Amino acid sequence: MKDEEKQGLIHSYLTAYNNFDIDGMMDLLHTDIVFKNISDGEINAQTNGREEFRQLAEQSKGYFSSRQQDPSNFRFQADQASIDIAYQGVLAIDLPNGLKTGETLKLNGRSEFIFKDGLLAGISDYS
Repeated sequence: MKDEEKQGLIHSYLTAYNNFDIDGMMDLLHTDIVFKNISDGEINAQTNGREEFRQLAEQSKGYFSSRQQDPSNFRFQADQASIDIAYQGVLAIDLPNGLKTGETLKLNGRSEFIFKDGLLAGISDYS
């Protein structure tokens, strides 16, 4: 894949994510998708395959009334890409860490993508 195609695929994925469009996200994923969420160096969520990814996406959807991932600094290498992410989400539920419904969660992090057969085969989110 050309870097422009990779960037377009990432933008399509983020647009679907921001719009809670799980079917749109799924359309962009390889059968063998591996997803990881890493916070403070610890993996706190991981899925293997499309069905596990869909289950996590459906579950996570209820946590926020709105959410936005804004990418910057695209870096490409072979079948991989890395971007910086500014994340903002308005909570739809109270969280165990003390954040309450209606509060805004803001994070800065990085997302890494692996591409296979023109689709996303790996997504790792770091915050």
